[in-house]
Amino acid sequence: MTGIVYKSTGSWYTVKSEQGDFMECRIKGKFRIKGIKSTNPIAVGDVVDYELDESSDTTTGVINNIHDRKNYIVRKSVNLSHQMHIIASNLDYVFLLITVNNPPTTFNFIDRFLVTAEAYGIETILVFNKIDTLKDETLDEQLYMQHVYQQIGYKCLRVSSTEGKGIEELKNLMIGKTTMFSGHSGVGKSTLVNALEPSLNLKTKTISEQSMQGQHTTTFAEMYDLSFGAKIIDTPGIKGFGIVDMEKEEISGYFPEFFKLKDQCKFNNCLHKEEPKCAIKDALEKDEISWTRYNSYLKILEGDDEHYRTDIYNDDRIASDATRNK
Repeated sequence: MTGIVYKSTGSWYTVKSEQGDFMECRIKGKFRIKGIKSTNPIAVGDVVDYELDESSDTTTGVINNIHDRKNYIVRKSVNLSHQMHIIASNLDYVFLLITVNNPPTTFNFIDRFLVTAEAYGIETILVFNKIDTLKDETLDEQLYMQHVYQQIGYKCLRVSSTEGKGIEELKNLMIGKTTMFSGHSGVGKSTLVNALEPSLNLKTKTISEQSMQGQHTTTFAEMYDLSFGAKIIDTPGIKGFGIVDMEKEEISGYFPEFFKLKDQCKFNNCLHKEEPKCAIKDALEKDEISWTRYNSYLKILEGDDEHYRTDIYNDDRIASDATRNK
Protein backbone atom coordinates (compact mmCIF):
# COMPACT_ATOMS: atom_id res chain seq x y z
CA MET A 1 0.00 0.00 0.00
CA THR A 2 1.11 3.57 -0.69
CA GLY A 3 0.38 6.70 1.31
CA ILE A 4 1.60 10.11 2.50
CA VAL A 5 3.09 10.70 5.95
CA TYR A 6 0.84 13.16 7.78
CA LYS A 7 2.47 13.10 11.22
CA SER A 8 5.78 12.01 12.69
CA THR A 9 6.31 11.52 16.42
CA GLY A 10 9.79 10.08 16.25
CA SER A 11 9.02 6.37 16.31
CA TRP A 12 5.49 6.25 14.86
CA TYR A 13 4.17 7.76 11.65
CA THR A 14 0.58 8.53 10.71
CA VAL A 15 0.14 7.63 7.04
CA LYS A 16 -2.86 8.49 4.85
CA SER A 17 -3.50 5.88 2.17
CA GLU A 18 -4.51 6.60 -1.40
CA GLN A 19 -8.03 5.54 -0.37
CA GLY A 20 -8.09 8.18 2.37
CA ASP A 21 -7.64 5.91 5.39
CA PHE A 22 -5.18 6.72 8.19
CA MET A 23 -2.82 4.09 9.56
CA GLU A 24 -0.28 4.24 12.38
CA CYS A 25 2.99 2.90 11.01
CA ARG A 26 6.51 2.18 12.19
CA ILE A 27 9.74 1.63 10.29
CA LYS A 28 10.97 -1.78 9.27
CA GLY A 29 14.43 -2.37 10.77
CA LYS A 30 17.19 0.15 10.13
CA PHE A 31 15.94 2.69 7.63
CA ARG A 32 18.41 5.15 6.20
CA ILE A 33 18.36 7.10 2.96
CA LYS A 34 21.60 7.08 0.99
CA GLY A 35 23.54 10.33 1.14
CA ILE A 36 21.38 11.96 3.82
CA LYS A 37 22.69 12.15 7.37
CA SER A 38 19.53 13.00 9.25
CA THR A 39 18.19 12.28 12.71
CA ASN A 40 14.82 11.32 11.21
CA PRO A 41 14.75 8.96 8.23
CA ILE A 42 11.12 9.77 7.34
CA ALA A 43 9.45 13.18 7.38
CA VAL A 44 5.96 14.60 7.04
CA GLY A 45 5.14 14.87 3.34
CA ASP A 46 7.04 11.74 2.35
CA VAL A 47 5.33 9.25 0.04
CA VAL A 48 5.89 5.76 1.44
CA ASP A 49 4.98 2.13 0.79
CA TYR A 50 3.79 0.10 3.75
CA GLU A 51 2.32 -3.29 4.57
CA LEU A 52 -0.19 -4.23 7.26
CA ASP A 53 0.97 -5.85 10.49
CA GLU A 54 -1.89 -7.80 12.06
CA SER A 55 0.24 -9.72 14.57
CA SER A 56 -1.23 -7.82 17.54
CA ASP A 57 -4.74 -6.87 18.62
CA THR A 58 -4.44 -3.52 16.84
CA THR A 59 -3.68 -3.42 13.13
CA THR A 60 -0.71 -1.18 12.34
CA GLY A 61 1.53 -0.68 9.33
CA VAL A 62 5.20 -1.25 8.61
CA ILE A 63 6.92 1.19 6.24
CA ASN A 64 9.28 -0.62 3.89
CA ASN A 65 10.04 1.96 1.18
CA ILE A 66 10.22 5.71 0.70
CA HIS A 67 9.63 7.28 -2.72
CA ASP A 68 12.09 9.81 -4.17
CA ARG A 69 11.51 13.29 -2.75
CA LYS A 70 10.79 16.27 -4.95
CA ASN A 71 12.50 18.41 -2.30
CA TYR A 72 12.82 18.73 1.44
CA ILE A 73 13.80 21.36 3.98
CA VAL A 74 16.15 20.80 6.89
CA ARG A 75 17.61 22.43 9.93
CA LYS A 76 20.54 21.48 12.11
CA SER A 77 19.76 18.86 14.69
CA VAL A 78 19.58 20.53 18.10
CA ASN A 79 21.81 17.97 19.81
CA LEU A 80 23.93 16.68 16.93
CA SER A 81 25.57 19.66 15.25
CA HIS A 82 26.84 17.72 12.23
CA GLN A 83 23.51 16.09 11.49
CA MET A 84 20.32 17.55 10.20
CA HIS A 85 16.65 17.17 10.94
CA ILE A 86 14.31 17.00 7.95
CA ILE A 87 11.38 19.28 8.78
CA ALA A 88 9.14 18.35 5.82
CA SER A 89 9.30 17.11 2.22
CA ASN A 90 7.59 17.40 -1.18
CA LEU A 91 6.60 21.04 -0.69
CA ASP A 92 5.22 23.48 -3.26
CA TYR A 93 5.85 26.50 -1.03
CA VAL A 94 7.06 27.27 2.46
CA PHE A 95 5.54 30.28 4.19
CA LEU A 96 8.00 31.86 6.63
CA LEU A 97 6.03 33.77 9.24
CA ILE A 98 7.74 36.93 10.47
CA THR A 99 6.81 39.20 13.36
CA VAL A 100 8.65 42.43 14.08
CA ASN A 101 8.31 42.65 17.84
CA ASN A 102 6.22 39.86 19.36
CA PRO A 103 8.46 37.90 19.14
CA PRO A 104 11.22 39.64 17.13
CA THR A 105 12.36 37.95 13.92
CA THR A 106 15.86 39.02 12.88
CA PHE A 107 17.25 39.51 9.38
CA ASN A 108 19.87 36.90 10.23
CA PHE A 109 17.25 34.26 10.98
CA ILE A 110 15.25 35.06 7.83
CA ASP A 111 18.36 34.91 5.64
CA ARG A 112 19.51 31.58 7.08
CA PHE A 113 16.09 30.13 6.38
CA LEU A 114 16.03 31.52 2.84
CA VAL A 115 19.53 30.22 2.05
CA THR A 116 18.53 26.73 3.18
CA ALA A 117 15.29 26.84 1.21
CA GLU A 118 17.17 28.02 -1.92
CA ALA A 119 19.71 25.22 -1.49
CA TYR A 120 17.00 22.57 -1.30
CA GLY A 121 14.89 23.95 -4.14
CA ILE A 122 11.89 25.24 -2.18
CA GLU A 123 10.14 28.50 -3.00
CA THR A 124 9.67 30.67 0.09
CA ILE A 125 6.97 33.30 0.57
CA LEU A 126 7.45 35.73 3.46
CA VAL A 127 4.35 36.33 5.57
CA PHE A 128 4.53 39.37 7.83
CA ASN A 129 2.05 38.41 10.54
CA LYS A 130 0.31 40.37 13.32
CA ILE A 131 0.30 43.60 11.28
CA ASP A 132 -2.61 44.79 13.45
CA THR A 133 -0.17 45.15 16.38
CA LEU A 134 2.27 47.46 14.59
CA LYS A 135 2.71 51.11 15.66
CA ASP A 136 4.67 53.89 13.94
CA GLU A 137 8.21 52.64 14.65
CA THR A 138 7.49 48.93 14.29
CA LEU A 139 5.39 49.57 11.17
CA ASP A 140 8.34 51.37 9.58
CA GLU A 141 10.60 48.44 10.49
CA GLN A 142 8.17 45.93 8.97
CA LEU A 143 7.82 47.90 5.75
CA TYR A 144 11.61 48.24 5.49
CA MET A 145 12.09 44.50 5.93
CA GLN A 146 9.43 43.85 3.30
CA HIS A 147 11.13 46.29 0.91
CA VAL A 148 14.50 44.54 1.29
CA TYR A 149 13.07 41.15 0.29
CA GLN A 150 10.71 42.40 -2.41
CA GLN A 151 13.66 44.12 -4.11
CA ILE A 152 15.40 40.74 -4.30
CA GLY A 153 12.30 39.10 -5.77
CA TYR A 154 10.72 37.31 -2.80
CA LYS A 155 6.94 37.45 -2.61
CA CYS A 156 5.73 39.07 0.60
CA LEU A 157 2.31 39.08 2.25
CA ARG A 158 0.97 41.18 5.12
CA VAL A 159 -1.45 39.28 7.33
CA SER A 160 -3.48 39.66 10.50
CA SER A 161 -5.09 36.45 11.72
CA THR A 162 -7.21 38.27 14.30
CA GLU A 163 -8.58 40.85 11.85
CA GLY A 164 -8.68 38.58 8.80
CA LYS A 165 -6.39 40.80 6.70
CA GLY A 166 -4.55 39.06 3.87
CA ILE A 167 -6.21 35.70 4.59
CA GLU A 168 -7.95 35.39 1.20
CA GLU A 169 -4.75 36.19 -0.71
CA LEU A 170 -2.94 33.54 1.32
CA LYS A 171 -5.71 31.00 0.67
CA ASN A 172 -5.54 31.58 -3.07
CA LEU A 173 -1.81 30.78 -3.07
CA MET A 174 -2.45 27.54 -1.17
CA ILE A 175 -5.22 26.01 -3.29
CA GLY A 176 -4.08 22.72 -4.81
CA LYS A 177 -0.66 22.97 -3.11
CA THR A 178 1.22 21.32 -0.25
CA THR A 179 2.68 24.11 1.85
CA MET A 180 4.37 24.56 5.21
CA PHE A 181 4.23 27.27 7.85
CA SER A 182 7.48 27.92 9.69
CA GLY A 183 9.03 30.55 11.93
CA HIS A 184 9.88 31.25 15.56
CA SER A 185 7.63 30.02 18.35
CA GLY A 186 4.96 32.63 18.95
CA VAL A 187 4.79 34.16 15.45
CA GLY A 188 1.24 32.84 15.13
CA LYS A 189 1.50 29.75 12.94
CA SER A 190 -1.28 27.79 14.68
CA THR A 191 -3.46 30.90 15.01
CA LEU A 192 -3.09 31.53 11.27
CA VAL A 193 -4.00 27.91 10.43
CA ASN A 194 -7.10 28.34 12.63
CA ALA A 195 -7.99 31.54 10.73
CA LEU A 196 -7.71 29.63 7.45
CA GLU A 197 -9.64 26.61 8.77
CA PRO A 198 -11.47 27.38 12.07
CA SER A 199 -12.75 23.81 12.41
CA LEU A 200 -9.19 22.56 13.12
CA ASN A 201 -9.07 24.53 16.38
CA LEU A 202 -5.31 24.06 16.85
CA LYS A 203 -3.92 24.84 20.29
CA THR A 204 -2.44 28.32 20.69
CA LYS A 205 -0.67 30.13 23.50
CA THR A 206 -0.03 33.76 24.24
CA ILE A 207 3.42 35.32 24.11
CA SER A 208 5.39 35.12 27.36
CA GLU A 209 5.09 38.58 28.89
CA GLN A 210 8.44 38.25 30.61
CA SER A 211 10.44 37.62 27.46
CA MET A 212 8.20 38.44 24.48
CA GLN A 213 9.13 35.00 23.19
CA GLY A 214 6.70 32.43 21.91
CA GLN A 215 5.79 29.33 23.85
CA HIS A 216 5.90 26.03 21.97
CA THR A 217 2.41 24.78 21.09
CA THR A 218 3.22 22.47 18.18
CA THR A 219 5.51 19.63 19.29
CA PHE A 220 5.56 17.57 16.08
CA ALA A 221 5.20 18.44 12.42
CA GLU A 222 1.73 17.53 11.17
CA MET A 223 -0.09 17.86 7.85
CA TYR A 224 -3.74 18.91 7.59
CA ASP A 225 -6.18 18.70 4.68
CA LEU A 226 -8.00 22.02 4.36
CA SER A 227 -11.55 22.42 3.07
CA PHE A 228 -10.51 24.70 0.19
CA GLY A 229 -8.32 22.07 -1.47
CA ALA A 230 -4.96 22.68 0.19
CA LYS A 231 -2.56 20.75 2.41
CA ILE A 232 -0.70 22.61 5.17
CA ILE A 233 2.13 21.33 7.36
CA ASP A 234 2.27 22.97 10.78
CA THR A 235 5.71 22.72 12.37
CA PRO A 236 7.26 23.32 15.81
CA GLY A 237 8.67 26.80 16.30
CA ILE A 238 12.35 27.23 15.47
CA LYS A 239 14.66 29.36 17.62
CA GLY A 240 17.82 29.04 15.57
CA PHE A 241 18.50 27.85 12.07
CA GLY A 242 21.95 26.36 11.54
CA ILE A 243 23.22 25.91 8.01
CA VAL A 244 24.21 22.36 7.07
CA ASP A 245 26.21 20.70 4.29
CA MET A 246 27.25 23.87 2.49
CA GLU A 247 30.70 24.75 1.15
CA LYS A 248 31.88 28.34 1.61
CA GLU A 249 32.23 28.87 -2.12
CA GLU A 250 28.60 27.97 -2.80
CA ILE A 251 26.88 30.05 -0.09
CA SER A 252 26.69 33.25 -2.14
CA GLY A 253 24.93 31.30 -4.89
CA TYR A 254 21.92 30.97 -2.59
CA PHE A 255 21.62 34.75 -2.25
CA PRO A 256 19.79 35.53 -5.55
CA GLU A 257 21.04 39.13 -5.73
CA PHE A 258 24.64 37.92 -5.24
CA PHE A 259 24.24 35.12 -7.76
CA LYS A 260 23.31 37.61 -10.51
CA LEU A 261 26.64 39.42 -10.06
CA LYS A 262 29.02 36.56 -9.24
CA ASP A 263 30.33 36.14 -12.79
CA GLN A 264 31.39 39.82 -12.79
CA CYS A 265 33.89 39.28 -9.96
CA LYS A 266 37.56 39.16 -11.00
CA PHE A 267 38.10 35.77 -9.33
CA ASN A 268 35.92 32.75 -9.95
CA ASN A 269 36.28 31.62 -6.34
CA CYS A 270 35.65 35.10 -4.89
CA LEU A 271 34.21 34.99 -1.35
CA HIS A 272 33.28 38.70 -1.56
CA LYS A 273 35.34 39.68 1.48
CA GLU A 274 38.85 41.11 0.91
CA GLU A 275 39.22 40.20 -2.77
CA PRO A 276 39.83 43.05 -5.24
CA LYS A 277 37.38 43.89 -8.04
CA CYS A 278 34.46 42.15 -6.36
CA ALA A 279 31.12 42.90 -8.02
CA ILE A 280 29.16 42.17 -4.82
CA LYS A 281 31.18 44.64 -2.75
CA ASP A 282 30.88 47.24 -5.51
CA ALA A 283 27.10 46.80 -5.52
CA LEU A 284 27.10 47.05 -1.74
CA GLU A 285 28.89 50.40 -1.84
CA LYS A 286 26.29 51.65 -4.34
CA ASP A 287 23.45 50.50 -2.05
CA GLU A 288 22.30 48.05 -4.73
CA ILE A 289 22.62 45.21 -2.20
CA SER A 290 21.28 45.40 1.35
CA TRP A 291 23.86 45.65 4.14
CA THR A 292 21.67 43.42 6.32
CA ARG A 293 21.89 40.67 3.70
CA TYR A 294 25.65 41.08 3.36
CA ASN A 295 26.07 40.89 7.14
CA SER A 296 24.01 37.68 7.20
CA TYR A 297 26.16 36.29 4.41
CA LEU A 298 29.37 37.01 6.36
CA LYS A 299 27.98 35.32 9.49
CA ILE A 300 27.02 32.22 7.52
CA LEU A 301 30.39 32.26 5.75
CA GLU A 302 32.22 32.40 9.07
CA GLY A 303 30.25 29.42 10.34
CA ASP A 304 28.81 31.61 13.05
CA ASP A 305 26.19 29.07 14.03
CA GLU A 306 26.74 29.43 17.74
CA HIS A 307 26.53 33.21 17.71
CA TYR A 308 23.31 33.29 15.73
CA ARG A 309 21.74 31.44 18.66
CA THR A 310 23.10 34.01 21.10
CA ASP A 311 21.84 37.13 19.36
CA ILE A 312 20.48 40.18 21.18
CA TYR A 313 17.39 38.28 22.30
CA ASN A 314 19.25 35.39 23.92
CA ASP A 315 18.95 36.57 27.52
CA ASP A 316 15.20 36.85 27.02
CA ARG A 317 15.09 33.36 25.56
CA ILE A 318 17.00 31.92 28.53
CA ALA A 319 14.56 33.59 30.92
CA SER A 320 11.63 32.31 28.89
CA ASP A 321 13.00 28.75 28.88
CA ALA A 322 13.62 28.89 32.63
CA THR A 323 10.03 30.00 33.21
CA ARG A 324 8.67 27.35 30.86
CA ASN A 325 10.61 24.54 32.54
CA LYS A 326 9.52 25.31 36.10
